[in-house]
Amino acid sequence: MILLSNQVVREDWRKAKALVGGFLTKHGASIKSLRRYEERRLSYPMAGNLRATYYLAYFEIPGDSIPQLRREFELSEVVLRNLILAVDEMPEEELALAALEDDAEYTVPAPPADDAPTEEELAAEAAEREAEAEAEAARAAKEESSESTDGEGDSDAATEETKTEAEAPKEA
Repeated sequence: MILLSNQVVREDWRKAKALVGGFLTKHGASIKSLRRYEERRLSYPMAGNLRATYYLAYFEIPGDSIPQLRREFELSEVVLRNLILAVDEMPEEELALAALEDDAEYTVPAPPADDAPTEEELAAEAAEREAEAEAEAARAAKEESSESTDGEGDSDAATEETKTEAEAPKEA
């Protein structure tokens, strides 16, 4: 199962599907079934995404290619998460669902209405963003003030050091 960013999927879901298929075939996988599973709201933001689309793939791949495939998924900006499991056999209905999706007249179903964020969730997210912005502004102001005082403190220390050397008794 591969979780993709909705930015790519909403542009063209077939292109996103081809991208996942490309990752798999690049590493020697024989794809049995690859289909768009579902778009869902995420429990927590991932890479700035509040929603993402799951793609379900059944494939055969040599065991030594799995680490490279996982690395490819990790390096991709489109893939948010992935899960690779070994299964004994593919469910029969998967082939039918994948074939249905390949039909030219297939349209992507709209996300469920109950999955939309509530006003409370939107307000909480806005408040969190505002708090983060204020904290960042406070950090920037603190850094700026510490930089200006650092420059003054250095000149005072240098002056103090010169006075101490001049006032010290000279030994003959």
